[in-house]
Amino acid sequence: MMRSLHLLRRLPGNLLVLAACAGVSAVHAQQPPRPQPPAAGAKPGAAASQPVQPREQFVDGIAAVVNKDVITLREVDSAALRATEDLKHRGIQVPPPEILRRQVLQSLIMDRLQKQEADRLGIRVNDAQIDQAIETIAGRNRIPAAQMRTEIEKSGISWAQYRESLASDIRMNRLRQRAVDSNIIITDAEVDAFLKDREHNPSAGAGMNAPAPGQPAPPSAPPAQSGPEQVALAQILVRVPEGASSTDVAALRKKAEGILAQLKQGGDFASLAASSSDGPEALQGGVMGARPLDGWPDLFVKAIASLQQGQVSGLVQSGNGFHILKVLDRAGGRAAAPQQPAAPQQPAAPQTPVAPQPGAGMPAHQGPVQVTQTHARHILIKTSAVMSDDQARQRLEQIRQRIVNGGASFSDMARQYSQDANAPQGGDLGWVNPGEMVPAFEQAMNALSVGGISQPVLSPFGWHLIQVEERREHDVSDELQRMQARQILFERRAEPAFEDWLAQLRNEAYIDNRLEKQDRLEQNNQ
Repeated sequence: MMRSLHLLRRLPGNLLVLAACAGVSAVHAQQPPRPQPPAAGAKPGAAASQPVQPREQFVDGIAAVVNKDVITLREVDSAALRATEDLKHRGIQVPPPEILRRQVLQSLIMDRLQKQEADRLGIRVNDAQIDQAIETIAGRNRIPAAQMRTEIEKSGISWAQYRESLASDIRMNRLRQRAVDSNIIITDAEVDAFLKDREHNPSAGAGMNAPAPGQPAPPSAPPAQSGPEQVALAQILVRVPEGASSTDVAALRKKAEGILAQLKQGGDFASLAASSSDGPEALQGGVMGARPLDGWPDLFVKAIASLQQGQVSGLVQSGNGFHILKVLDRAGGRAAAPQQPAAPQQPAAPQTPVAPQPGAGMPAHQGPVQVTQTHARHILIKTSAVMSDDQARQRLEQIRQRIVNGGASFSDMARQYSQDANAPQGGDLGWVNPGEMVPAFEQAMNALSVGGISQPVLSPFGWHLIQVEERREHDVSDELQRMQARQILFERRAEPAFEDWLAQLRNEAYIDNRLEKQDRLEQNNQ
């Protein structure tokens, strides 16, 4: 499945799609012993200078070497079999075997790189987190967890495989939040410019009229217009490598134009995506999922502005390459789309590791909006290669004991130990609105009385201690409008930023793709 959670959360929301996706990246068969990794001094890009191994030497079972890890032929074949079953289930034409293996191997390489980075940062997932994610998914599908298990197993996926795949998704989600989301900063000046633009072009701000979860719609808002415009997209991506020459770019553009020509002649988009796209969602027929229109990158929004359901765009060039987009569905101004079956919602992270949730609708400024605000502080200990979950939790338990026993104040401990940007302010988060924090943090914060200090709380960013200083009822009309604007701006940047991060991760890695070299050798010998 992602493949990683950022893809899963974008997929249309039905449980069987989730189950089918789980099978693609689920646990593979028992692997043979791994050969020795490359020399410690190997440099990124060194794979290009390695001698090509003839077929008779290819029996070592290695499909690719990724840094100091290997991907075996057995893994590729197992994943290709599952991908074949998934494509058939979706009604998508299965690519020729050599193309399918290539697509599967590229996906496994990216999965392995992300797993290695998560391990380096000490990001791990335990059974309790998996259980919580399953309860969340079952709740969004409005079925008991036991029935969800039955539906998953009916699709041919074992429960153990599903849990393993879900654990991988949660880990990759936390990695994305740590490595990418937390580095996206939306300034007040950008929010001001966005709101000013919306004043001059109000029709573009449909997403600003959606009520917040748990908040009633404004009396003047017609029920049929209560949600933002939702757009579901698929893409075919012809990736342009970093540093590609003008000749290479021209050749890749020609390839993209050829794919577009096939589509204009009646070619099936999903099948062409599965066989030709370089995007991470290729083996899902290019499906990127549904989200509010404002949540797609500006380039995509402009490219599909005049397209209706089922129509395909022209070439869209970005820093990653050439995109061809298909509008799978668009529901403009109608009720918000159903919740998608994903693990717990992902936080947007402007400045702190506890942050607003992207995609959550906020009320437009149409009269007073009273909410209960909480003034809180926190202490954050991040997990890493040298700081495990248990160690981080134990450190916070010791800090909490010092505070409770009167040996130190919460703010002093935050200044000394917290790893959040607000540590110099004693961990002060200011006044927090409902829905502004990630679910685990907000749930623990809401359970505290004024003056209370939580037990250690795990969020995607690490472990927290939370202190509630005071609460108040407050009109947040203007603040909610600004928060909605900030979330929209975040969503526009998040996906391109993640793609750029993945490209950088790959460029800096040692990758020896032996299947690819073997294919080139065979082509040269023909």
